[in-house]
Amino acid sequence: MGSSRRESPAPPRLGVIDIRATPSDSAADRRAVDRDILRLAVPALGALIAEPLFLLADTAMVGHLGAVPLAGLGLAAAILQTIIGLMVFLAYATTPAVARRLGAGDERGAVAAGIDGLWLALGIGIVLAVAGWFASPWLVGAFGATEDVSAEASTYLSISMAGLPAMLLVFAATGLLRGLQDTRTPLWVAGIGFGVNIVLNCVFIYVAGWGLAGSATGTVIAQWGMVAVYLAVVWRHAARAGASPWPHHAGVLRGAASGGWLFLRTASLRVALLVATWSATALGPDELAAYQIVISLYFTLGFALDALAIAAQALVGRGLGAEDVSHVRAVLKRCLQWGLIAGAVAGVVVIALAWVLPALFTSSETVRAMLPPSLVVLGLSAPLGGVVFVLDGVLIGAGDARYLAWTGLVNLAVYIPLALGVVQWANGAGHEASVALALMTAAFVIGYLAARCVTLALRARGAKWMVTGAP
Repeated sequence: MGSSRRESPAPPRLGVIDIRATPSDSAADRRAVDRDILRLAVPALGALIAEPLFLLADTAMVGHLGAVPLAGLGLAAAILQTIIGLMVFLAYATTPAVARRLGAGDERGAVAAGIDGLWLALGIGIVLAVAGWFASPWLVGAFGATEDVSAEASTYLSISMAGLPAMLLVFAATGLLRGLQDTRTPLWVAGIGFGVNIVLNCVFIYVAGWGLAGSATGTVIAQWGMVAVYLAVVWRHAARAGASPWPHHAGVLRGAASGGWLFLRTASLRVALLVATWSATALGPDELAAYQIVISLYFTLGFALDALAIAAQALVGRGLGAEDVSHVRAVLKRCLQWGLIAGAVAGVVVIALAWVLPALFTSSETVRAMLPPSLVVLGLSAPLGGVVFVLDGVLIGAGDARYLAWTGLVNLAVYIPLALGVVQWANGAGHEASVALALMTAAFVIGYLAARCVTLALRARGAKWMVTGAP
C-alpha cells in the first residue's frame, strides 16, 4: 500500500554565517561602530554603576555600625544576590529577543516580547518572595556563621523578600528598553532610584535607629518606586507600537524556555560566588567582613565594565536580526578593544587607592589591615574582567545561551579546587589573614575569570554563534 504523504517545502530557517567573510575595517567604519557602542554603553554605564555605588554606600553605612552587622550584610547579600542573579535571564533573554525583532522591522512584536517578559518576571517574583521569606533562617544557617551574625543576616534577608518581585520587574523592563536601543531611560530611573534609596537607608539606619533592618526597608521602598516609573514608560511604548499590555501565553512560555539556558549559565556564576562566600566564612568573621568590601568593589568594577557587554548585547541582537553580519563582527572587535582598555584603567585606579579605600568602608582596624593586598589583586584582574564581560555579552546577544550554560560547569570545575585549596592552606598555623584573603580573592578574580575567558574566546573565534534572522 503506497504512502499518501507529500513532501512539503522545507521551512525557512535562520542563517548561519561564515565568520571568514571579512568586513570593511576603515577608519570611518570604526568611528561609526564606536558611535553605536558609546551611544548605548555610556548611559548603560551610569545605570549599571548606580547599583554597586549604592551597595558601596550601604556597605559603608552598615560598616560603621560594627563588624557583626557588616558580616551579616555580607552573608545576606550573598544569598539575596544569588537569588536575584539567577533571575538575570529576565533581562538577558529579553534584550536579544526584543533587539532581533526590532532589527527585523517588527517593532510591535519587539514591544510585545518585552511585555511578556514583564509578566513572567512578576509571576516568578511572587513565588520566590513567598518561598524566600519562609526559608530565610534556613538559608542563613546553611553558612555556619556565628549566632549574632546569622541573626543580623536573617533579619535583613526576610525584609528584603518583599522587594524581590520589584527587582525582577526592573530586570525585565530594563531588558525591554535595552532591546529597543534605549539605555538612557534605565540610567535616569536607576540614578534617581538609588539616590532615594541611599537617603531612605540613612534615615532608617541612623535617625530611626533600625540598624540593618532599616537598610533593607529603605531598599524595598525604593525598588517598588522604580517599578512604578518603568511601568509608565513601558505603557507608552506599548501604546505607540500598538502592542497589547496583557501577556501572550505562547510568548511567556517562549521567554521561559529561552531563558532556561541563561538560568543555568547564571547558576554556575552564582555557585562560584557562594563558594567564595563560604570560603570567607570559613576563614572567620573578620575575613568575611573584609570579603564583603572586596566583593562590593568587584561588583562595582564588574557593573562598570559590563556597560560594554550591554551595548554588545543590544547591537549584536539587532545586527543579527537585520542580517548585518559585518556590523556584528565589528562590534565584537571594538568592544573587546574597549573592554581591555577600560579594565586596565579601572585596575590602575583600584591599585592606587588600595591603601585608602579600606578606611571608607569600615571602622575596624583588623578588617582595614587585611584589605590592601586583596585590592591589589582585584586591580590586577580588571583587564581580564573587561574581556570576559564583553565576550559574555556578545554571545548572550547572539542567543548562544546553551554554550554558556554548559561551559559554566567547566569553569566551576576549575575554580572550586582553587577555593578549597586556599581554605585548607589558610587553616594551617602561622598564616597571615591578609595573605589568606588575597589568595582567596585571586582564586576567584583571576583563576575563575581566566577559565571563563578561555571558554568564551574559543566560542567567539568560531562561526556557530552567528545566527541571523528574527527568532
